[in-house]
Amino acid sequence: MLASVEPVTLDQIKAARQLLGPVIRRTPVIASGALSEQCGTEVTLKCENLQRTGSFKPRGAYNRIANLSTAERSGGVVAASAGNHAQGVAWAATELGIESTVFMPNGAPLPKLAATRAYGARVELAGNTIDDALVAARAFAEKTGAVLIHPFDHADIVAGQGTVGLEILDQQPDVGTIVVPTGGGGLVAGIAAAVKATRPDVRIVGVQAEQAAAWPRSLAAGRPVPLESMSTMADGIAVGRPGDVPFAHVETQVDAIVTVSEDALSSALLLCLERAKLIVEPAGAAAVAALTSCSAEDLGLTGKVCAVLSGGNIDPLLLTHVVNHGLRAAGRYLGVHVTIPDRPGGLVGLLGVVSDNGASVVDVVHSRTRGTLALDEVEVFLTVETRGPAHRQDLLDAFDASGYSVRLQN
Repeated sequence: MLASVEPVTLDQIKAARQLLGPVIRRTPVIASGALSEQCGTEVTLKCENLQRTGSFKPRGAYNRIANLSTAERSGGVVAASAGNHAQGVAWAATELGIESTVFMPNGAPLPKLAATRAYGARVELAGNTIDDALVAARAFAEKTGAVLIHPFDHADIVAGQGTVGLEILDQQPDVGTIVVPTGGGGLVAGIAAAVKATRPDVRIVGVQAEQAAAWPRSLAAGRPVPLESMSTMADGIAVGRPGDVPFAHVETQVDAIVTVSEDALSSALLLCLERAKLIVEPAGAAAVAALTSCSAEDLGLTGKVCAVLSGGNIDPLLLTHVVNHGLRAAGRYLGVHVTIPDRPGGLVGLLGVVSDNGASVVDVVHSRTRGTLALDEVEVFLTVETRGPAHRQDLLDAFDASGYSVRLQN
């Protein structure tokens, strides 16, 4: 562990559970037949997307704020976030009768901004990134005396998130592996601290988006190392530098960190929606993405598996985009550009191939303007719904057999 960091103890996590008991939901653990069949072992889902404010964040935020002294409370609290932490801090502060200010970057999703205000926080917009908002929040704290509530790098935050681990052990005593979405590390560190104290045999696996994966590099270096850039739909786990407090636990108590692609994240969100009937944000679906896309060797699953769904706050517009992305990643959508003769019946013939092979047309765009077309040609951009990768390939083979030259959409 980092020399200057004291580990969070099981007693601290149990104290947090006692404190949170009257105000935090004990979220359900539900079985997933689809994942169990795919993984070859029983898989359950810990549904923190059904927690107050839609994520696990209020656990740590409430525990942190409730442990402030009377003098500290008098100045209020401040946070920087574009989403779940903002709502968790706003809700917790209001529950405890404390003023809260949250700095959010310009361009933060309107539903999350509105929800943060609805939970009672004063919202200030600052800069274009979370880092910009954090600079503003720290300046506000220095100026006003408000206490900065960090999203993951504090013992009280980690202890609060660790109550998820205690609940999993209560609800699924024979669990063998717990898979956890991982950003700054507060959740996976808390779960690891809670579980390993009494069940060191349970395997803990953290999951990062591969385009925002700070943990593998940091663990290799033996210290938190910041990323130079990030780009992922999973904004809830897009953290550039792991926290010092979480690092101390992840380094010694987490058995593996794996990464997942954007396609895997969107496909996992779609699986949660279709098969489990649960709305989960991309970050919240990261554990499911790992179970459906990572190798057995990387995951090292042992016994019964519990995947944590860490949050469900997603803008409806983004949900539509991610679902479409997931359908494409799962082979359920096929987008093609096809050049056909510009004569009566040309389009009918193309659509006949689609119909004869049991696919459904979603969109058709008919264009004569592409510069490489001959005078007697038109280009058709066709989006069709297929039943999966095998059916998708069958349709491509049918286009080829019918003499059509097909270019896949990028």
